[in-house]
Amino acid sequence: MPQATVHLLRHGEVHNPEGVLYGRLPEFHLSELGRQMALTLADHFSDRAAQGAKIVHLAASPLTRAQETALPISRALNLEIETEERIIEAENYFEGLQVSKAELLRPRHWPMLRNPLRPSWGEPYKQQASRVAAAVQDARSRAIELGGDGAEAILVSHQLPIWATRLSAEGKPLWHDPRKRECTLTSVTSLVFDDAGTLLRVDYSEPAAALLPGASNTPGA
Repeated sequence: MPQATVHLLRHGEVHNPEGVLYGRLPEFHLSELGRQMALTLADHFSDRAAQGAKIVHLAASPLTRAQETALPISRALNLEIETEERIIEAENYFEGLQVSKAELLRPRHWPMLRNPLRPSWGEPYKQQASRVAAAVQDARSRAIELGGDGAEAILVSHQLPIWATRLSAEGKPLWHDPRKRECTLTSVTSLVFDDAGTLLRVDYSEPAAALLPGASNTPGA
């Protein structure tokens, strides 16, 4: 089969003045800076398309912030946004709370902290990586169907599912320090497959890096 690339794009900054872990909660929209980030990513992919990149498929998590990040790309590349449930944010027990050290020390939360390797407070890392990897493979096949050899797809998702998928693809342990994730707002984690459908490499870039200083990066973002 032809070669293809699937780009896992993290959404832009979210308007979240209370600093809660918003997880899968509805109606968390991009901030003004987040919208600028999304426009920057649209320009990035538009420039790549003008240089010959065959970007033929676009999908996004059903959550508002992912759909809003995908919209400028959709307009720039004239692609419809398909909603992909499998790349949604991870489930999290602490959703809706301000996750501070003081909050975590409350005894009622302790049972949820018993196993950080799984993790016990939310969807298992292995489950996240599995569902996103399945979506990636379907996006790869769809891109090839639409664009042939060298075709590319974009999936707009969330930091933790993207990071778990990358760790799994690279054969690394899924347990990690959240502070060391290489997956900034509107970063692009690209999975490049060879003509047999085997992963060749993982590339990483930050097209909106100039907008990152000062951006809010609250838990669950």
